[in-house]
Amino acid sequence: MDIKEYQAKRLFKKYSIFTLESQVVQTAEDAFDFAEKSKGNVFAVKAQILAGGRGKGGGIKIVKSSQEVKKSTQDLLGSYLVTPQTSKKGEFVSQVLIEKACDIKKEYYLAFLLDPLSSRVVVMSSSEGGMDIEEVSEKTPEKILKIPIHSFLGFQDWMAWELASFLGLKKREEVQEFMNLSKKIYKLFIEKDANLIEINPLVKTKQDEFIALDAKMSFDENALYRQAELQKIYNEQEKNESEFIAREHGLSFISLDGEIACMVNGAGLAMATMDIIKLYGGEPANFLDVGGGAEVLKVTKAFEIILKSKKVKSILVNIFGGIMKCDVIATALIKASQEIKIKVPIIVRLEGTRSQEAIELLKKSNLNFTTVDSLDTAAQKSVELARG
Repeated sequence: MDIKEYQAKRLFKKYSIFTLESQVVQTAEDAFDFAEKSKGNVFAVKAQILAGGRGKGGGIKIVKSSQEVKKSTQDLLGSYLVTPQTSKKGEFVSQVLIEKACDIKKEYYLAFLLDPLSSRVVVMSSSEGGMDIEEVSEKTPEKILKIPIHSFLGFQDWMAWELASFLGLKKREEVQEFMNLSKKIYKLFIEKDANLIEINPLVKTKQDEFIALDAKMSFDENALYRQAELQKIYNEQEKNESEFIAREHGLSFISLDGEIACMVNGAGLAMATMDIIKLYGGEPANFLDVGGGAEVLKVTKAFEIILKSKKVKSILVNIFGGIMKCDVIATALIKASQEIKIKVPIIVRLEGTRSQEAIELLKKSNLNFTTVDSLDTAAQKSVELARG
């Protein structure tokens, strides 16, 4: 689960991590009012989307008057911002963060992240803040310091001191401030079940204060049940409507841009199904894992979610019946199809317990099912029928 910059900075404030005076707005008039009241000379106008790379896509504008704040906000609100991390369509901008500028002396990079290889938290820092850390890592890896953190001992003072030394901090006061800051970020990381907290840039002002100029955070969705504040943010986010409905019904669903919808049980099988669709020249319309059970209500809701996309031209159902018997799944497919009157062709591949009985049920239903024996044939047929 990712959150937007303004939401991340609200969390920073709760942990006494310094950020600039700012306000998130949904109208140009509110942006103008904030700029007038704050009496600043320079402002950053930042589109609030979940994807990174906003600066490269024109989503961050530096302006020098309240009128320019208003104009830049008008330009961003209601637009689709395309960045290196979005699709070609981009992400819709419905909120903008207006932030007063500060006098920057030096920019740094600081991040805590969960390393999937070692299953440990790693802290990373660089004196090359404000740049793509991937580019720095590729061209000048010596400018990045990475320290793995022991799961039991946690983030320790010597680590914070080593980071400060690596960044070239020498004054006693600034070293102490940086150490306190990094310990606060780690505390936030652990207490909120984060996967990533990244500040780029972390700036040192001319008054030698450290301020989080940007904030990127990602959290473990599986831990939201114990994070009431994050659960509320998740519910308020501009999530894809279908993804939100799917979550409420225990379905794992991600919307894609293709024309062949998939309904599969098991994440691994779902990934394989998507791969083979692409192998035969098609494009998946979604990732959908219905899980171990496939009762009528869940299958019906899965079909409803799939068919919200007008791009869908065929549906590939690929189910392996283990504990759940295939004839039970077939019955659910038939009832769901009858209930919502699906008009696009449905290609069904069932394997496992009572698969032959399931296929007979589907054939006798006289509904729009095409049953096949293999995944290869299912993918080929799905592409063929999607193209008419």
